[in-house]
Amino acid sequence: MTDRHDLSNLPSYRQPRRSVFSARKIALMASVVAGFGAAVYGFSPSMSPADLFSSPAHAQVNNEVRKVERPIGFADIVERVKPSVISVKVNIKEKTASNDSGDDESSPFQPGSPMERFFRRFGGPDGFPGLKGGRGRVVQGQGSGFFISADGFAVTNNHVVDGADKVEVTTDDGKTYSAKVIGTDQRTDLALIKVEGGSNFPFAKLADSKPRIGDWVLAVGNPFGLGGTVTAGIVSASGRDIGNGPYDDFIQIDAPVNKGNSGGPAFNTDGEVMGVNTAIYSPSGGSVGIAFSIPANTVKSVVAQLKDKGSVSRGWIGVQIQPVTSDIADSLGMKKAEGALVAEPQANGPAAKAGIESGDVITSVNGESVKDARELARTIGGMAPGATVKLNVLHKGQDKVVNLTLGQLPNTVEAKADTDNDSGKGANRGTDVPKLGMTVAPANSVAGAGKEGVVVTEVDPKSAAAERGFKEGDVILEVGGKSVSTAGDVREAINAARTDNKNSVLMRVKSGGQSRFVAVPIAKG
Repeated sequence: MTDRHDLSNLPSYRQPRRSVFSARKIALMASVVAGFGAAVYGFSPSMSPADLFSSPAHAQVNNEVRKVERPIGFADIVERVKPSVISVKVNIKEKTASNDSGDDESSPFQPGSPMERFFRRFGGPDGFPGLKGGRGRVVQGQGSGFFISADGFAVTNNHVVDGADKVEVTTDDGKTYSAKVIGTDQRTDLALIKVEGGSNFPFAKLADSKPRIGDWVLAVGNPFGLGGTVTAGIVSASGRDIGNGPYDDFIQIDAPVNKGNSGGPAFNTDGEVMGVNTAIYSPSGGSVGIAFSIPANTVKSVVAQLKDKGSVSRGWIGVQIQPVTSDIADSLGMKKAEGALVAEPQANGPAAKAGIESGDVITSVNGESVKDARELARTIGGMAPGATVKLNVLHKGQDKVVNLTLGQLPNTVEAKADTDNDSGKGANRGTDVPKLGMTVAPANSVAGAGKEGVVVTEVDPKSAAAERGFKEGDVILEVGGKSVSTAGDVREAINAARTDNKNSVLMRVKSGGQSRFVAVPIAKG
C-alpha cells in the first residue's frame, strides 16, 4: 500500500518530510477505518471479498497501529536545556503603571513609530498583564532569560531590566537569587546580568550556525508569569526588519510566545540557543504565531562587549544612507538595485573626510558585497572603532575605492524625518513643473528654507511627485546630479535625463532636516 509508512527508523527533526505529521496522519487514518468497521486498510490481493468482510475489523486496525512507532517529541532536548532558563523579576521605583488614558498596556515605544503602531513588546514592566503598582509606587514586571556561563552570567532583554532598581531571578528548580545588571544595549535590546549566590549554574550554548527556514525551534520562558513554559514551532523567516532600528536582523518564528517570554531563549534541536525572543506581532497582545528573535551571532558580539566594558561600541562612517530602489538604479545607470545610497555625508565624519559625496553608492565593504542599506549599517556597526575599511563606491557612474578609518558611533538616538515640516509656509506660489505635477520656488525667496535648492510650494495629489512622497515645504537640492536653484534648472535637468533616454530622474530632497534621494518617473515627449 502506498499510504503505509515504516517509521521504525524515523530521522531527526531536521527532515520535515518524514516528521511527526506522518505518524499522526497514519494514526488518524487507522482510527477512521475503525469507525467504518470494514478495513480496506488491511486488504491484500490474496483475500477474497468474503474473507475481507468476515475478518474482524478491529484486529486488522490494531495490527496496523502496532507498526506505527510513537511520534518522537522534544522531551529529551527540553530536559537538557530547561534548567538553564530563568524567570526575571524587576522592581522599578516611581514609575507609573498606567497612562493618562487609563490603559494599563501603555506602549514603551515612541508614539507614531512603526513599532508602536504594529508591534508590542512583551514581558517588560510596560504592558505586562500581571503588572502591580500604581502612580508613585514600585512597579513590578517579569520577563525571561538564560544562563550563558556556570558562574551566573545570564542574558535577557534590555527592555526587561531597563531602569530596574532591583532584579531577582528564579531558576528552574524554584530557587530565587539576586542579580545585578552588568550592561545593556538599547539598539539590539540585549542586556547582560550577573546572578549572585552560585557558581555552578546550568547554562546554554549560543549556536555557531544560522538556522534555516523550516528548522524546528523551541521557545522556553516565563509567559504571563508561568515559569518554565515550553512551546514548539519552526523558523518562519530570517533577516526581518521590524522598524526598531538600523540593526534589525530578526529571526521570525511561529513557536507560541507571549508577554513574559521576553529575553527567553529559542533553542534548536541541538539544544543550542539560536536566538533571544524579543518581540511579537499581535493585534490583540497575545500570540498569533509571529514572534521575533535576536540571532545568536548578534548576541555573541554584544554580550562579549557588555561583559568586557558594560557597553557596546560600534564603528561609524558618518553617512545618512537609503536603499537603492529599481527606479534609483535605473536613474544611476546601475544594472542591479543593490548597495547603499549616500543621501548625505555628515560634516567632519570619516566618510566626508575620505571624499564620499551625496549620490555615491557604497557597493562593498572589504571586498564583501553590500546588498542594501541595512546590511551596510550592520556590517559597519559590527566593526570596532579605529578599524580601517576599504569601501567600493560608485561615484558619478565610475567605480572607485575609498579607504577610511572608522569612528565611534555617537551614543545618540538616530535622527528621524520630521513629517510636520512647515518650512514651506508663507512661500510664494512658485513656478509650475508640469511634467512632475508640482510647483517650486527658489529657496532663497522663502523664509526659513535656506539658500540652496528650490522649495516645493504645491503638489498635485494625483501626480508622480505625490506618489513619490513629495510634500509642500520639501527642498529639492539636486536633479540628475546637478544642483538647482530655479524652476528652469529643474526643467533643464529633466530634459537632459529625457534626452539620455532615462525613465526616471534622481532628485536629492531635504525634508525635515533629513536628506534623501527620490527617483521620479519622467513623461516622454
